[in-house]
Amino acid sequence: MASSEAAWNHEYVEANGIRVHYVRHGSGTPLVLLHGWPEFWYVWRKNIPALAEHFDVVVPDLRGFGDSEKPGLPEPPSRLLEDMVEDLRGLADALGMERIGIVGHDVGSAVAQRFAAEYPERVLGLFFFNCSYPGIGKRWLEPESVGEIWYQSFHRQPWAADLVGSSREACAIYLKHFLDHWAHEPGVFDGDFEVWVDNFMQSGNLQGGFDWYVGMREARMKMMREGPPELPKIEVPAYFLWGESDPILKIRWADRLEDYFSNFEFEPAHGAGHFVHYERPELANERITGFFSGL
Repeated sequence: MASSEAAWNHEYVEANGIRVHYVRHGSGTPLVLLHGWPEFWYVWRKNIPALAEHFDVVVPDLRGFGDSEKPGLPEPPSRLLEDMVEDLRGLADALGMERIGIVGHDVGSAVAQRFAAEYPERVLGLFFFNCSYPGIGKRWLEPESVGEIWYQSFHRQPWAADLVGSSREACAIYLKHFLDHWAHEPGVFDGDFEVWVDNFMQSGNLQGGFDWYVGMREARMKMMREGPPELPKIEVPAYFLWGESDPILKIRWADRLEDYFSNFEFEPAHGAGHFVHYERPELANERITGFFSGL
């Protein structure tokens, strides 16, 4: 994995019937960091040491990603999000954590929202980076968006993982597009890039990530056809730190957060795109620490 591999505490636990890999550092209030795509636990490497000075930081690989188990899609595939929520509950139960703070990005933000809706008594607070939430609605299909979301359809093709994983070079070309294009400054991931390629060239990891888009197809299509659904507001305190330069989850789409969250703060992150936690880690760590310390 990474050159500093020995510095990380790698552990495994059985949760919701699968083997979950996680990294754990620190002590105190439990804080779970949930990654997105194309990510895995290591995307938090700039955050874990600073946050572990204040919290018991647990950083899992979601099912299908990294070194966690890859059981494939459930039947029906639309149950995948629910399975990921139960994975998180199982992880918290196995580690004896009654209540947790959750930091979520991208895929992880969807898991965090559903977990907070179903188990609000288990959640101290929610901290989100660029966040896919129901209020985006039909705006996924805006002309400025439609050219950006092609990958979501591509990932649902049964041959997509075979094509991207056909060689290390093909995988590298594919990943570099997203890590550069979605960031404020292309090249921000260059120092870790080979670690990314190593991870996604592991057996099952490309398909495991692509499965997310298969599982979410039904819900996304419904939202694109019908617009934002009406849902009970999430009552758990939340904080949003949203990268201004994100071309995929546009900051102007945050305008309907108040329809889905009853108690939240919102802050634009200057000089950051999709990966605020990796692009501006000092800002992210300061805001996360301040938010959860104040709850």
